[in-house]
Amino acid sequence: MKLEKKHAFVLLGIAAWNVITYIRFIKALIDTEDRPTGYYVAHTILIIVNLLIAALLGTWGVRAYKAAKTSQKSTV
Repeated sequence: MKLEKKHAFVLLGIAAWNVITYIRFIKALIDTEDRPTGYYVAHTILIIVNLLIAALLGTWGVRAYKAAKTSQKSTV
């Protein structure tokens, strides 16, 4: 499958969205009080997994952008 720049931008946008929303989620979790330990453990795992997904999508987005840029140069 050939990825174009538009695909790279979508991947990078989703990665950025995950990072922004989960940073806000971290701040909200820190401000939360009087919850059972399981609540914090579960939400911390969710945060870690989603930030890892963001890192993966960001990596794919950068690679797709570079590949599309290289492909565009070779066809011009």
